[in-house]
Amino acid sequence: MTRAPVLRATDRGLYCAAGDFFIDPWRPVGRALVTHGHSDHARPGHRAYLCTPLTAPVLRLRLGEVAVETLAWGVPLRIGGATVSFHPAGHVPGSAQIRVEVAGEVWVVSGDYKTEADGLSDPFEPVPCHSFVSECTFGLPVFRWAPQAEVMAAINAWWQANAAAGRASILGAYALGKAQRILAQLDPAIGPILTHGAVEAVNEALRAAGLALPATERVVPGTGAAARPGAFVLAPPSALGTPWARRFGPAAEAFASGWMRLRGVRRRRGLGTGFTLSDHADWEGLNAAIAATGASRVFVTHGYTAPFRRWLEEQGYEAGIVETEFRGEETGEEPETNPDGEPG
Repeated sequence: MTRAPVLRATDRGLYCAAGDFFIDPWRPVGRALVTHGHSDHARPGHRAYLCTPLTAPVLRLRLGEVAVETLAWGVPLRIGGATVSFHPAGHVPGSAQIRVEVAGEVWVVSGDYKTEADGLSDPFEPVPCHSFVSECTFGLPVFRWAPQAEVMAAINAWWQANAAAGRASILGAYALGKAQRILAQLDPAIGPILTHGAVEAVNEALRAAGLALPATERVVPGTGAAARPGAFVLAPPSALGTPWARRFGPAAEAFASGWMRLRGVRRRRGLGTGFTLSDHADWEGLNAAIAATGASRVFVTHGYTAPFRRWLEEQGYEAGIVETEFRGEETGEEPETNPDGEPG
């Protein structure tokens, strides 16, 4: 008799029958195990949430006073007939892969992940398993990232040049993860660092949870070019080109994303400058991460699923696709909602 799979896809998300829980479900369920706090993975309406300690404050910021329990890295927890544990995904602070074991069979759900250590998030750790459910947001060979140090040197040089010319530098970056990653690598000697309210709300939640971040100044009514000449402004991408951004006068605008690898995306956004910096694994990172798990079965989700599945089958894996309602970075749009109502 064939044993039921550890996880199966449903119209609400990945479901574990042995433990009666879902992983990153997009419709209300009784118990949700959440990989990280981006709004396409952490949805409202669940009766109970389980996540990492650093994800919990982000859930409360965005969802209100929901019922949240936390689980530290690598600690096994028995839920019904399943044993689960959380392991670093390296995507954003607190992001996790979720390991699920039932009767000796191990599945791992990656959530979103990147394989380059960024100095802020707990770095990605391969987790041995029989079946691996991997995101593949950037699952095409064209997506290959330069080292973070190289990209950040370019961002700091751009800021320095703008400040010398008397312009503010407004960089669009996702409010959770990308913004903090950039903030931690900026050179504060160049000038003041300002943040959009959506970014600063996340900064405050993470600082309160113990994450060390450099000092920033929230943009408030009256903040503008005259008050902070040559400032570096971190804002959600959707704030670019808006009245909110125009308060800084003639300013240079740019966007930091893996999608800046594609010239067409920069053109559509009307940006002269784009920095290719992603919180997702690139082509080489995806392949290395999958190989490191030792899994023989790989299910791909969230991104270029059809071509990446074909590639995996050519490499000898048993491969499948997990359909999802997640959007996030796969469309080049911001995955986060704005927690404080400001444009963004």
